[in-house]
Amino acid sequence: MRLVIASCQVDYVGRLTAHLPRATRLILVKADGSVSIHNDDRAYKPLNWMSPPCKLLEQPGEDGEPDRWTVTGKDGGQLIITLEEVLHDSSHELGADPGLQKDGVEAHLQELLAEHPGTLGEGLSLVRREYPTAIGPVDLLCRDAAGAAVAVEVKRRGEIDGVEQLTRYLELLNRDPLLAPVRGMFAAQEIKPQARVLAGDRGIECVTVDYNALRGLDDPSMRLF
Repeated sequence: MRLVIASCQVDYVGRLTAHLPRATRLILVKADGSVSIHNDDRAYKPLNWMSPPCKLLEQPGEDGEPDRWTVTGKDGGQLIITLEEVLHDSSHELGADPGLQKDGVEAHLQELLAEHPGTLGEGLSLVRREYPTAIGPVDLLCRDAAGAAVAVEVKRRGEIDGVEQLTRYLELLNRDPLLAPVRGMFAAQEIKPQARVLAGDRGIECVTVDYNALRGLDDPSMRLF
């Protein structure tokens, strides 16, 4: 990961345009090629970003002109970063990430939903738990009654960061021609109103699940092992 703190101006040119006037910001360049611009007052969402696959072209300034970065996305949109003054520039190797470790309730909830996917929607069947992607496994990959792929992210409490996580998974899964189109489903015991709004905006279905009711389906006396 590369961290750059700079006084910069940021312009996006594509299907729409966006402009961030000059200010001191943090620029993150991740190993997957993504570039994101951050300020100091948001915990989870950048001011602007370009998701992978994208190409970063660094152009040094001449005759006192500022350096310019041009980040071009897969759809041809461009994020143009004009670096007026670089205050910090460093790269760090983070290595392989083991992924988020779910707590006991959340892990058991995922297990129960994998055993009873029909509780999420009529006709839903499990393809695989912990389906791998380049940025980590999606909790459940299912098929609906029509055979379409459904990616399910399971949380004990559904918040905005969970919707963002599922959005990233969907972006990668929909690049696979054997799976696409893949729709998203966000399942949790409780889903915050803000998370519901964001999920709806991104075409992700929200499902509230009753953990205690699911536990009733998991009757140890009915097991062979």
